[in-house]
Amino acid sequence: MQDHRTPTPLRGTITRTLLATTLLAPLASAATLPAQQRGGGPGGDEDAPAELNAGLLSSFRWRSIGPAVASGRIADIAVDPTDRSTWYVAASSGNVWKTSNAGTTWSPIFDNYGSYSIGAIALDPNDHLTLWVGTGENNGQRSTGYGDGVYKSVDGGRSFTNMGLETSRHIGMIAVHPDDSRTVYVAAQGPLWAAGGERGLYR
Repeated sequence: MQDHRTPTPLRGTITRTLLATTLLAPLASAATLPAQQRGGGPGGDEDAPAELNAGLLSSFRWRSIGPAVASGRIADIAVDPTDRSTWYVAASSGNVWKTSNAGTTWSPIFDNYGSYSIGAIALDPNDHLTLWVGTGENNGQRSTGYGDGVYKSVDGGRSFTNMGLETSRHIGMIAVHPDDSRTVYVAAQGPLWAAGGERGLYR
């Protein structure tokens, strides 16, 4: 899987186009305002650039630019309680990602294990370096990825060990007991289109 911190030529072109469209559109519309609102005034320069004020900035709106549909599903998020800039994100069709700088950059940490599809993720409330990952996305739909059980990391995601439930196919949720790290609850959905498998609530 490509680390998206490394830009591609196409991505760079798209990014520049989006930035130009987003930043220049409000300024272009501001050019049609009366001179007094553009920054010019009586006796002033009518071609002066528009001032950046609340009225002008109100033109900016958050909007999703993707990914979307089948590839844009985020199944779960866990935030390190001792360091709020460290997050773990479970992608339904794209493994587990970690950021240590509040989302500025991301690194994939689950590429070398048995499933690309992730359904649940949980941090041990008693040990911020212990991370549980449930493979197999928790979306029951026609295009869905399945997994090979539950994994555990004790080093902040540097390495993982499969802890079982290999035939669960889809993990919906993981909860670690707040007073006993040895007790973990796992909700396993089981195969979507077949009987059998490990399905139900496990401890």
